[in-house]
Amino acid sequence: MSRFFFWMMAAGVPLSVAGSLLHWPQVLLFIIYCLTIIALASYMGRATESLAIIAGPRIGGLLNATFGNAVELIISIFALREGLIGIVLASLTGSVLGNLLLVAGLSFFIGGLKYKRQEFNVYDARHNSGLLMFAVIVAFVIPEVFSAEMTEPRKLSMSVGISIIMILLYLAALYFKLVSHRGVYQTNQNEQEESHEEPEWSGKRATLILFLATVAVAYISEHLVHTFDTVAEQFGWSELFIGVIIVAIVGNAAEHASAVIMAYKDKMDVAVEIAIGSTLQIAMFVAPVLVISSLFFPTSMPLVFTLPELVAMASAVLLMIIISNDGDTNWFEGATLLAAYIIMGIGFFLL
Repeated sequence: MSRFFFWMMAAGVPLSVAGSLLHWPQVLLFIIYCLTIIALASYMGRATESLAIIAGPRIGGLLNATFGNAVELIISIFALREGLIGIVLASLTGSVLGNLLLVAGLSFFIGGLKYKRQEFNVYDARHNSGLLMFAVIVAFVIPEVFSAEMTEPRKLSMSVGISIIMILLYLAALYFKLVSHRGVYQTNQNEQEESHEEPEWSGKRATLILFLATVAVAYISEHLVHTFDTVAEQFGWSELFIGVIIVAIVGNAAEHASAVIMAYKDKMDVAVEIAIGSTLQIAMFVAPVLVISSLFFPTSMPLVFTLPELVAMASAVLLMIIISNDGDTNWFEGATLLAAYIIMGIGFFLL
């Protein structure tokens, strides 16, 4: 499989550059760009696995989420520059749904087929549950409720204020987990066993591969954004469907690959940290950064989602909290999350 992704990347990167310079058909370029990003994401996943073994599951999962979400952030900034506010908000929704339902669902399902029961750090799960409730239920739903009585400038002012608070709380959460309370809550036996495993790559090599892959993805993502209008018109897809499903899946391909690999190897602490940690980073850091960044573009983006987006995100958060709060999982719980994702995907496709 690694050889397949290598050849896919080796062919995809030059084809992406050549296609953009020679102005190939937009639909063909869209397919090439998406496949190349997925191939690059597989290398990001392997590099993250090496870093997770070297630095531990929390830092490894955080690095994976950060570099994986860098793709999402880059795509969204280019989309903001083009004034595609609807696609940006939809892609943020898709990232939350994709991480909580698709990534976690696939991880629980694939890992559960191999192991009857998989455990992960219950204290981290409960800590993340509170942050998920804050990030999605409080910080996303509250602006929608209040914005009905506000003018556009006031909506934007409220969004900027909420964004600053969310960034500060996210940084505080990182300090809590990685510094002030690191090691306070005991992790499970699997994490202790991981310390004896040899990483595929050294820390420097893994970091370099992550950096180079992210740069390549940034270049391809800029051109990917320009294909959205043609692809939507050609396939009859709505802007909402492209943002929620297509951009989110491509933009989060790194998390998808590495979380499933970790679950298959029974490294559930890392898999859960990737899925939930990435969601928190999207909601509490990427979304606020995009709101603040939009102030420098012709069209500013208030943090106000549509009702279907809010209901879908809130449902995903509540379902994930109920399933993960006991600290263990199985294939059926993964199937439940995947079923919820498919149902929401059908809804967004037909909307």
